Amino acid sequence: MKIIRLFAFCGSFFAFLFSFHTIEVSAQTPKNLVPKIAENMVEKKEEVATSDDKKSSENIEKTNNTYSNDYLNALTRVGVQTGQTLPLSLNEAIRKALENNNDIEVARTDVRFQETQLRSLLGTYDPVFSVTPTFSRSTSTGSNGSNDFRLNAGFDKFIERGGGRINSFFNNSQTGRNSQNNTSFNQTSAFGSSSSTTYISNLGVNYTQPLFRDFRIDNTRRQIKIQRKRLQQSDADFRRQTIEVIGQVQRSYWDLVFSLRDQQNRLANLNLARENLRQVEAKITAGVAAPLARAEIATELANRESDVLLATQQVSITENTLKTLLLRDTNAPEWTQSLVPTDKPVYSDDPIIVEDAIKDAVDNRPELSRLRLEREINAIDIDYFKNQTKPRIDLNSTFSLGGLSLGGGQTVPAGTTIPLISGTQNTNADVLLLSGLNETRRQIGLSEITPSQIAVQGLPDYLNGGTSQSLRNLFRTDAPSYSVGVTIQFPFRNRTAEANLAGARIQQEQVAAQTRRQEQTVIGEVRNAVQAVETSRLRVLTARRARANAEIQLEGERKLFEVGRSTTFLLFQRENALTNARNSEIRAETDYNKSLSDLQRTTSTTFRLNNIEVESPKNDK
Repeated sequence: MKIIRLFAFCGSFFAFLFSFHTIEVSAQTPKNLVPKIAENMVEKKEEVATSDDKKSSENIEKTNNTYSNDYLNALTRVGVQTGQTLPLSLNEAIRKALENNNDIEVARTDVRFQETQLRSLLGTYDPVFSVTPTFSRSTSTGSNGSNDFRLNAGFDKFIERGGGRINSFFNNSQTGRNSQNNTSFNQTSAFGSSSSTTYISNLGVNYTQPLFRDFRIDNTRRQIKIQRKRLQQSDADFRRQTIEVIGQVQRSYWDLVFSLRDQQNRLANLNLARENLRQVEAKITAGVAAPLARAEIATELANRESDVLLATQQVSITENTLKTLLLRDTNAPEWTQSLVPTDKPVYSDDPIIVEDAIKDAVDNRPELSRLRLEREINAIDIDYFKNQTKPRIDLNSTFSLGGLSLGGGQTVPAGTTIPLISGTQNTNADVLLLSGLNETRRQIGLSEITPSQIAVQGLPDYLNGGTSQSLRNLFRTDAPSYSVGVTIQFPFRNRTAEANLAGARIQQEQVAAQTRRQEQTVIGEVRNAVQAVETSRLRVLTARRARANAEIQLEGERKLFEVGRSTTFLLFQRENALTNARNSEIRAETDYNKSLSDLQRTTSTTFRLNNIEVESPKNDK
């Protein structure tokens, strides 16, 4: 039995040697046939052989030139000078986006607009000074004209604290050519003045103070408080837009990194096919390979050139996407330059803690900040509408000073007496009556009636003068006047305020529901982002193992091909498999970096992790 096994083993061993020798001989057969092929070719005419060799060389050169032109065309991009490169790091790309991105600029201008709206509302409390000089002349038939000049000035201001309003006034007027029917003349005739001009000055202040409704909050203060919140909301929108743009820049940057590495990888694969074609052309020229081998390699070469063309197109697409985010002007010179990323994908084994990521998102997400501000706006509305349901009780007070002076006429000295009835019969009916009465008394022998004399006090010195005297008289002890009053309003139903209050409370419930829904959305996005980071990290490890094994397989397949134990088809399969494995590795690396940027966006830690400081808008408090 042992002898049989021994013979079987020996037979198998010799069969293996014979088969291996056969394979080796078959592999070496083309080389052994070279002398015979050479002898057959020598039998032909020497001129024909020389002509065929020359023609074959021209064909090889022509084929090489054709593929060389296709190779150059595969790397050409429309509108881009590939020789003009622009090195670009990720930080530089983010900086350019912050300076030039149009979406960020739109959000920034909205913040500035909201600042102007706030300043406009605050302008309600700016003091207002007004002055009104007026000159008028009044005439009527049969009377002298009267000139009137008035100078009125005022100072108004709303008081933000308490909602009061202060109104100060200064009025100064002078009226000329008084007649006996003039009120000013009648008032001053007792002083024995024939003044033709009266000077009147008034200085005072009015103050209105709400005591119940509109005391703690009114519509103006409500609008200012709301506008401050709107300004903060616009700042939150600006931060959200900026974070979104930075995330787009990061993703586009890593997409460009992948596209360029993918182009290089497929270009290396194309160069392998070109090298195989060169070797096959040499073998065909030497007569050790059939011309059919050229077709197989040329087909693979064309496929790989198509892959390079598509990869080049993808480079242009990702580069244009990145340029759109970085450039402000459509005519910027950077459009014709080729961007060259200088940062390489990073990798870390540090795990991401979900709870910490969720806490960062809840604290920092602009969407949640906007809803918190909306809740505060709703609280302001509730406070205001609740105040409007109260009755109105306003305190009204006035304090004023009045000054008067007379000028432009003759003053009667003090102690002078004048008759009670004076004048002529044509101008005074009392004189005519007295004259008739005396005539009657004379006829009956009675004595005439003599008009009584009255003493004129004379015009005091403090009333004698012009405008300056009336202004001085403002501050006499007998000049002040004041008044104090209360305005009370009791609405019977006040359905408007009650309806507005009910609507504000309904909006409060709505905002609370929106906040809960947004928090759920944020938590879901954070969990998905953390999962994407962990998945991408593991993909990097598996892709690296796959690429390493594909390199080993290709090296083994190449050795088998060199000894004739493999075919061109299998070699191309291994080369393409390695190319795909390398692409999977660089895709996994770039996806890992993109997932990190997406995690920054979902947790709103983009500014902190990229050392970006964003100034808050001015609140003008």
